[in-house]
Amino acid sequence: MKHILLLLTVLLSCFGIGQNKEDTSDKFELYKNYREDQFYVSVTYNLLNLKPDGASQNGFSSGFHLGFIRDMPINERRNVAIGLGLGLSSNSYNQNIAILESADDITYNIINESEVNVSKNKFTTYLLEVPLEFRWRTSTPTEYSFWRIYSGFKVGYLFYNSTKYKSDNGNEQLSNLDDFNKLQYGLTLSVGYGTWNFHVYYGLNSIFDDSAKIDGQSIDMKSLKIGLMFYIL
Repeated sequence: MKHILLLLTVLLSCFGIGQNKEDTSDKFELYKNYREDQFYVSVTYNLLNLKPDGASQNGFSSGFHLGFIRDMPINERRNVAIGLGLGLSSNSYNQNIAILESADDITYNIINESEVNVSKNKFTTYLLEVPLEFRWRTSTPTEYSFWRIYSGFKVGYLFYNSTKYKSDNGNEQLSNLDDFNKLQYGLTLSVGYGTWNFHVYYGLNSIFDDSAKIDGQSIDMKSLKIGLMFYIL
């Protein structure tokens, strides 16, 4: 009887050891392949920094952004990573700087609202963007609601722009003006839990190049975008 109990104990011990090894192996495989590759969609309210004297925004200036980010974990737990992506961005800015064509030249002037009634005045930019992020999160391979802090840098290539001006004195629409900077870049930050994430983009360079001027002064406006970011697995 003692020999039988001893044999059963040994067999159970061996079975338990085998199970632990299998669980450890499964856990290792799960973590080894874990990454947060994600599609993203963002909606922002667009502000203009460093506006010329007399310039102001009016109406709602919106931005819509979407793309994909490849997640590259850099620690064993795989909750710290570098993210590199590719996306598209559309941004409108409603403001009171009239961008008009005159004698084969583009002019920029602050609208005098006491002299002319303007129903619409905006410019829009369309960019191909490359976001680079340093990503920290509290996630695991099996947990999909977690805290995240993603900070980074984004470079955008302007492939199309347009302006729209509507007033009692007439209407004018322009596109693909050379006065816009082709490269636009800035800092980004996304912070949140689960689906809902606060997002901000702070532009580091001007939307326009040095050829865009009001009364001889360059228009050095930069973009500030504040909104919500949604990550989709």
